[in-house]
Amino acid sequence: MEALEGLLYGMGVLFTPTTLLGAFIGVLIGTAVGVLPGLGPVAGAALIFPLTFTLDPLTGLVMIAGIYSGAMYGGSTASILMKVPGDTAAVVATFDGYEMTRRGRAGAALSITAVGSFIAGTIAVVLVTFFSVYLAKFGLLFGPPEFFALTAGSLLVFARITGGSLASGMFPLVIGLMLGTVGQEAVTGDFRFTFGVMELSQGLALTPVAVGLFGVAEVLILTESARSSKKVSAIRVREMFPTREEWSRAIAPWGRGSIVGFVLGLLPGPSGTLSTFASYRLEKAVSRNRHQLGRGAVEGVAGPEAANNAASTSSLVPVLSLGIPFSATLALMLAAMIVQGVQPGPLLVEERPDLFWGIVASMYVGNIMLLILNLPLVGLWVNLLRTPQYFLVLVILVLSVVGAFSVRNSMLDVFSLLVFGLVGYALRKLDFSLAPLILGLVLGPLIESYFRESLFLGKGDVGVFVSSPVAVGLWVSVGAILVGGFVVPRIIRARRS
Repeated sequence: MEALEGLLYGMGVLFTPTTLLGAFIGVLIGTAVGVLPGLGPVAGAALIFPLTFTLDPLTGLVMIAGIYSGAMYGGSTASILMKVPGDTAAVVATFDGYEMTRRGRAGAALSITAVGSFIAGTIAVVLVTFFSVYLAKFGLLFGPPEFFALTAGSLLVFARITGGSLASGMFPLVIGLMLGTVGQEAVTGDFRFTFGVMELSQGLALTPVAVGLFGVAEVLILTESARSSKKVSAIRVREMFPTREEWSRAIAPWGRGSIVGFVLGLLPGPSGTLSTFASYRLEKAVSRNRHQLGRGAVEGVAGPEAANNAASTSSLVPVLSLGIPFSATLALMLAAMIVQGVQPGPLLVEERPDLFWGIVASMYVGNIMLLILNLPLVGLWVNLLRTPQYFLVLVILVLSVVGAFSVRNSMLDVFSLLVFGLVGYALRKLDFSLAPLILGLVLGPLIESYFRESLFLGKGDVGVFVSSPVAVGLWVSVGAILVGGFVVPRIIRARRS
């Protein structure tokens, strides 16, 4: 099925009342989660994750994709109005967005952000429509050794470049891989690390782990910080329209940011955060008004926000085409596929074209929904920023407990929720990254399966892991990225000194 034909087929699958409602609820919740400071797409997806099991696979996955895109849209709102980033990807929006607010141009900044996000998302979706098919065809060349190189290698790369020291990424990754070994072993059927608890025979449920790490831990962080809400001024409708000069200055950064975000979204790592900083650095280098950056320049808002949303769209390509997530949110989407009985990977486009093309089509529709939500409902988001913290904490906690219990109706999952809430809180206080832990838990069983299948095919010869040009190329790429992560910063520091 060709790209345009597949997209039309996906539109037909998507345009049902239930699926469209799921997409709308996803982008609405995602925008709200993005607007609220301290939360982010992972927390939103984790809280709604149990609900997706009660829906058909397409509707559930469309909701998670909507949350991801919506959170990328909404994350900049608090940055622009309050100088409080919704998540790390919205940090750059504080540089010039808040300065525009101080100059009375908050409405214009929000409009430029919304329109730029829509344009970047649309450009990225068009590229995804054609790029995913070819990547899926390339993925058909993969066997167990190639998939082992891809999954294990991407996990190492992601843990290394998530920020901070090597230990801050590798330690949570090791914990996640260890947790992935709990339960019945797939090949021999033996029970591992269950300690006589039969509920653990199916392994640790992802829902209480994810919701605990990101939901309950967030509650503890919010409670500890006791952040008092900043006063947010109302924005009138007439203040939402940028001037002709502001529109013209935003066009080129939108285009540059869209390309930067799309490319970085295909690579392992926190693509949203990396793309915003990369786009901002690019604007500093090529923008005609680069001397105004940091003082309320339109380019400093338009480019990074376009890059952010383009990255969130293109990052779905590795999940749909190869079954490899490069972020915690996308790991939840992958887990939702597996729970629903859908096998992600190169064969997805052939075996489940309704699911593959339905998700791609939902990106088009989701962009339109987000544009409609972000412009007329600015007043609602401003009021949401005034939500008392004690009420927000209570809602998150209730949703976390209900969501964890509802998956298997097990009190063990509730206890797991509380335990991993404390673990997540402790790791965050120690400046560890939580995303590698989730990715290790999700990809760990897959890596083990590919490892054993490869050894079986190679009759115990470890040379099977480098027996094809694809596998060799993947390992060389992983090695180059890991070595470059150590060498390049040292070279840069040496030159500066």
